[in-house]
Amino acid sequence: MMGEKNRIWGKRGEKSMNIVLWIVFGALSGWIASMIMGKNHEMGIVANIIVGIIGAAIGGFLASLLGIGAITGFNIGSLLISIAGASLLLFIIHMVKKKT
Repeated sequence: MMGEKNRIWGKRGEKSMNIVLWIVFGALSGWIASMIMGKNHEMGIVANIIVGIIGAAIGGFLASLLGIGAITGFNIGSLLISIAGASLLLFIIHMVKKKT
């Protein structure tokens, strides 16, 4: 019984660590994408995190569609896919704002 309880707590701890890693990963990729797109001075850390996480989803989806790969964890390939997705997201936002 005790081993089962510890195992569950371990899984919960791993899940919260994954959330923290996704936030850090999102912040890093969002920040790099905002510098590439020249939007760094307009964005704060929260915006970088949001853009990075959404960009990772967009980049991962497009990369898997194109057969390039997918976001597989906290590694260089996944970071590049996430940065590309975040840059694409910032470009689309810029185009929509430009039309209005």
